[in-house]
Amino acid sequence: MKNGVVKEVETMIEIVTQEEADAITHSGTMHADEVFATAFLDLYYGHLKVARVTELQSNRKKEALVYDIGRGKYDHHQDNAKVRDNGIKYCSFGLLWQDFGKDFLKARKIKEVEEMFSAVDKDFIEMIDAIDNGIFPSIEASYKVKTTSDLIKMFNPSFHTKEEENQQFLQAVSFAQILFERELSYMLGKVKAKNLVLKELENQTGPILYLKEYMPYEETLLTSPLGKDILLVIFPSNRGGYSVQAVPISETNRENRLLLPMEWAGLEKEELQQKSGIKTLRFCHKNRFIACCDTKEDAFEIAKKTLLEKSHMK
Repeated sequence: MKNGVVKEVETMIEIVTQEEADAITHSGTMHADEVFATAFLDLYYGHLKVARVTELQSNRKKEALVYDIGRGKYDHHQDNAKVRDNGIKYCSFGLLWQDFGKDFLKARKIKEVEEMFSAVDKDFIEMIDAIDNGIFPSIEASYKVKTTSDLIKMFNPSFHTKEEENQQFLQAVSFAQILFERELSYMLGKVKAKNLVLKELENQTGPILYLKEYMPYEETLLTSPLGKDILLVIFPSNRGGYSVQAVPISETNRENRLLLPMEWAGLEKEELQQKSGIKTLRFCHKNRFIACCDTKEDAFEIAKKTLLEKSHMK
């Protein structure tokens, strides 16, 4: 991003002994928790010196930040580990974010610190913490679904290879930093968009929400009382022209509150324009949740005809 909030990733982590380390975590099989914790600490402090060990030396002379090992403040394997209000235990990544996340965001010159702090934890860190604690997502699919935690596991040395454990760990941390930087950029965009969407919801009335530019709107619309009566959203399309999109009932119920006219389903260009009577209407999805046209005026015409058909069906 041009404002410098999100940086190019240049991992400067060194793997060192406990006596030299600024930070200490466990060795052996790596998981998303300590990998992302390490990635975050390096982004926060810079040029981190990390020791990966099987157990802590009691006679260490240098003070180091210890996480995911040793039953200390930034571990989660003890019985009295810190737990979120929803019952999900914090792991080392989540615990470090709780203590250093706000200062990290302030150092990045991010103005929306409180919103970003909570949003990043909810959107990204909580799932990593949950999986590390054995709480896996319930996914019904006929194909393999890989979580962020699964992707990090792939960096462990492969069977019957000469891949070196610490070298693989450094690669995983570098990958984690790229993902975390993208998460920061993505969530900052969502936070900024949220305030704009709320403003538009306050200023507009009726079942149509018009946005002057495309922005992530759905979560805000579905969770705000101001969006409960919105049926269609109009916005400039990144493919050119305008899109008219139906609104789901809720975040968990993906059935749409209103569908585009049945006779438009799956049609394109001339056939669709003839059927609809709308000059620049060029596409209507076969499932009738989105349509595209060339002009703002025709986008509103699409919405009006869709709403009129709904009124005739009563």
